[in-house]
Amino acid sequence: MDEELPPREAMEFDVVIVGAGPAGLAAAIRLKQVAPDASVCVVEKGGEVGAHILSGAVLEPRALNELIPDWQAHGAPLETPAADDRFLYLTASRAYRLPTPPQMHNHGNYIVSLGNVCRWLGQQAEALGVEIYPGFAAAEVLEEDGRVVGVATGDMGVGKDGEPTGNYQRGMELRAAYTLFAEGCRGSLSKRLMQRFNLRDGHDPQTYAIGIKELWEIPAANHKPGLVEHSIGWPLPSDVYGGSFLYHFGNNLISYGFVIGLDYANPWLSPFDEMQRFKTHPEIRKHFEGGRRIAYGARALNEGGLQSIPKLTFPGGALIGCAAGFVNVPKIKGTHTAMKSGMLAAEAVAEALAGGRPAEPASYEASLRSSWVWEELSAVRNIRPSFARFGMWGGLAYSALDTYVLRGKAPWTFRHAHADNTTLTDASAAPRIEYPKPDGTLTFDKLSSVFISNTNHEEDQPVHLRLRDPQTAIAVNWEKYRSPETRYCPAGVYEIVGAEEGAPALQINAQNCVHCKTCDIKDPTQNIDWATPEGGGGPSYPGGM
Repeated sequence: MDEELPPREAMEFDVVIVGAGPAGLAAAIRLKQVAPDASVCVVEKGGEVGAHILSGAVLEPRALNELIPDWQAHGAPLETPAADDRFLYLTASRAYRLPTPPQMHNHGNYIVSLGNVCRWLGQQAEALGVEIYPGFAAAEVLEEDGRVVGVATGDMGVGKDGEPTGNYQRGMELRAAYTLFAEGCRGSLSKRLMQRFNLRDGHDPQTYAIGIKELWEIPAANHKPGLVEHSIGWPLPSDVYGGSFLYHFGNNLISYGFVIGLDYANPWLSPFDEMQRFKTHPEIRKHFEGGRRIAYGARALNEGGLQSIPKLTFPGGALIGCAAGFVNVPKIKGTHTAMKSGMLAAEAVAEALAGGRPAEPASYEASLRSSWVWEELSAVRNIRPSFARFGMWGGLAYSALDTYVLRGKAPWTFRHAHADNTTLTDASAAPRIEYPKPDGTLTFDKLSSVFISNTNHEEDQPVHLRLRDPQTAIAVNWEKYRSPETRYCPAGVYEIVGAEEGAPALQINAQNCVHCKTCDIKDPTQNIDWATPEGGGGPSYPGGM
C-alpha cells in the first residue's frame, strides 16, 4: 500500500516541538525570547491546546516567574492561592492528621486548571510568532543519516482494515534542525527514541503511577478555596504505594484524585475501584455532599525521579518535561520542573542554531545538572524508592530521617530494581478484592466516567492499542494473571469475552481510551503497544479540569 500513497507535503522549521503541554509551550516561548528569528512549530494531538491536560493541580510558579516575570499583568489564570495544607492518615473509619512534610508545604503556590494555564501559555507563544497545530498527532520520527530531522503527523481517514477511505488525507512532514519531544509521560515517540538511541542505558528503569481524577462542583457553603488535602492509608494495603489529593479551587470546584504506584503486585487490584471506594470514607465523603461530578480522566505519572532520568539528547533533538520524567514525587508536583527543562533545552537549541547546528543540543544536559531542577530532584531521590524497599511505615520513617536529619544529602542512592510490568504475582496466589457496587451519586462505574471525559475517536480507524502477539493475551495474561488489563485500565478498554463458554478472548474497546498509557506500562510481557490514534481523538477536558 505504501507505494500507492501520495508523497507527504513537508514544512520546514528551525525547531519542531511535539506536545503543547507546559514543557513544550515553555520551550517554544523561551526559544522565541532568546532567538526571535527562529521558526518554531508546536504540534499537539489534542483537538485544542489543553484538551488532553488533565488537571486541577497545585502549581509552583518558580519556572513561570523566570519565563514570564509579569505573568499577572498578562492575565495568567493563577487565581486560587493555596491556603491550607492538610496531610491525613486514614483507617477504614477514622482520619488522623499528620504533620505536613516540608516538601508538601504550598505557601506561595496556586491551585489551577492546568489545561487553562496551557491555553494561556499557548496564547503567549502565538503572540511571539510560534505556530501551533492542534489536532495533529505526531506519529513517526523522521531520521536521516542517524539524525532526527523532524516528525510526520499521522494519516487521516484510514479505515479499520488499514486501507484509505474516501476521507483519506496524507500526514504532513514537519522537518526541523532540532526536534524537542514534550509528549508527556510514556510518549509513544519518546519510547521509540529511547530504544533507538539507547537513552536508558546506565539509568534505572522508570517507575510509574496511575492518577485517576474527577472534577466536582459543590455547594458554595461547602467550598473552602485554597484547601489542599492529601492522604495515605485506607483503602490501600501497606505494601501498595499511593494516596489521594483533594483541592478546592475556582468557582466552587473540587479536583479530587487518587494515585497508585504501578509497581503493585496483586493482579486483582483495580485502581479505578480503589479511587471510587476512597470517596466513601466518612472524612472524605463530606467534601462531595450536595455536589455533582462534572469531569473525569486518568493519566500515568513518572515516579522514578533522578535515578530514572534517561540521557536527554540525541542527534537532532532532546527529551523535555515528563517525556523524560522530572516529577518531584514527595512534592507531588512536576509542572515547574517540566517547564524549566523545556526552557533550558530551548536555550541549548538556540545556542546550537547560532553555532552552525552541531549534532546535539549538547549544553542542555549540562545546564540541567547545574540548575535548581537537578538540586531539587537530588534532595528527594531516595524517598519514593524507600517506600518500595521498606513499605509504607518504613518509608515514612526513612523519609523523615532523610528530610529532617540528612536533609537530602545521604551518601547513598536507592535504586529502582525493576520495571513495573515485572511485579505482578500469579492470580491464583493473590487475594481476591471485592469492590462495592457504585451508587451513581458518589461512586460510579467506568463507562459512565468515560462518558463525562468527552472521549471520542473516529470509529473507522485502526485500533491504536496493538498486541504484539495476540495469543499472549490469553496464554499469559488470562491464564496466569486473569487479565489484569481489565482492571488496571480505568476506561473499560479491555474486556474478556467468551470465558463462560470456555473460549476466553480479549476484546479491545479502543474508542473508550482516555490516553492514560497504563496498559503500555503495566502489561506483564509488554505485549500492548499504545500508538497515537487520529489527531484530535481522545478525551477533551473542559477548562476547569
